[in-house]
Amino acid sequence: MAPYPSAFLEANRRTLVLALPIVAGLLGQMLMGVTDTLMVGHVGVVPLAACSFANTLLVMPMVFGFGLLSAVSVSVSHAHGARNRRQAGESLRAGLAIALAMGLAAGIAALAGVGHLAVFGQPAEVNSAVGRYLVLCAWSMAPVFLTGTLKNFSEALDRPWPPFWIMMGGVAANVVLNWILIYGHLGAPAMGLDGAGLATLLSRVLTLAAMAAYPRFCPILRHHLPARWLAGGVRTEAARLSAVGLHSAGLGLCEVGGFSVGSLMMGWLGVVPMAAHQIALSCAATTFMVPLGLGQAVSVRVGHCRGGDRGPEIPDVVHGALLLTVAAMAAFAIVYLSLGRSIAHGFSDDAAVIALTATLLAMAGIFQVFDGIQVVAAGALRGFGDTRVPFQIGIVSYWLVALPVSWTAAFPMGFGAPGVWAGFVCGLGIAAMAMGTRILRMVSRPLEQGAGRERPGS
Repeated sequence: MAPYPSAFLEANRRTLVLALPIVAGLLGQMLMGVTDTLMVGHVGVVPLAACSFANTLLVMPMVFGFGLLSAVSVSVSHAHGARNRRQAGESLRAGLAIALAMGLAAGIAALAGVGHLAVFGQPAEVNSAVGRYLVLCAWSMAPVFLTGTLKNFSEALDRPWPPFWIMMGGVAANVVLNWILIYGHLGAPAMGLDGAGLATLLSRVLTLAAMAAYPRFCPILRHHLPARWLAGGVRTEAARLSAVGLHSAGLGLCEVGGFSVGSLMMGWLGVVPMAAHQIALSCAATTFMVPLGLGQAVSVRVGHCRGGDRGPEIPDVVHGALLLTVAAMAAFAIVYLSLGRSIAHGFSDDAAVIALTATLLAMAGIFQVFDGIQVVAAGALRGFGDTRVPFQIGIVSYWLVALPVSWTAAFPMGFGAPGVWAGFVCGLGIAAMAMGTRILRMVSRPLEQGAGRERPGS
């Protein structure tokens, strides 16, 4: 065996090789939302607040869906490590069925609920502006989930770069379509916020078409495709994947649900806090893609190691990913703390929105470090199949700590929008401490038992 420093560097080189295109692809997905925010923000404060409201409602089913579909990545990576092509194909087939069902459910739910948005207590002008944009984005969830399933399949088979380039093409298409449909260029009517929703739907359909075509041109992926797409057994495999992914989906829903309730609190404070929150959260969510991608890469790497009986590599993989995460998120924190006002000015010309956004970005710089630690630790735990306890940690951190602190600081204590974000800082700090402690204990357990660098969890 190579000396420890060499083994550590090699393990992390392989993690980075896998993580870089995953991170870039996730950034591509986020850039669609950021470009909507950036381009709608120059239409007016109300359209920007309406964009924030719609994203608040849609992010919860989206994150739940991605969490459920993360089981495809875990299953395919384990099958790949064990050289089981048939299982990889069956996992893809079942994952696509789950993705389609969830996407259709999201679209139908948006159609049924668009006439009842007043129940969320948002400003009347926001409710009147958001309807068509919300429905269009909701129907784009089906292509988003299907694309994500194919992306997980490709990345788990060590082919992460083509999905990245496909996602970049989708971002470029979204920018062009936004320019045409929001502002009314090239003879199109100026549709404003509704144009952003239509551009999002069209660009996501184009991205899905490219992602669905790619496996036919890649020999590795083509050899892992199902032999019979319409054969029986898909329900059994879908149930198995759902059982694997349910707690990961629940964990994601706990975190994003907490942020979504915080977004509703911003609506209770007014249009300006709502707009500032949308800008700051878009920025924080974009930089969050770095640890999220690292967490996905670690989950795949742990799955490969477990499936291929290479357990001694796992501690190096986990420790290296956590160190990289802390370094990256600390760098982003410095950017937010020092350039918050300049960043805000790029999204809005409203002085009140700019000032509040700068304050929220400074707070984002603090919780980004905690958020990075908890998501990478959760990804590593998912690679071990350990999802129930992280889900329980999420319930405590986000719903029993973050939201009560947010409400208390924002309203009874009178801190307003910064008070809402103070709850995020507290909840993420607890999640990071609990998740980080759990994964570090898991990978060090063999050393505690005196068994040397054996497989963690053995």
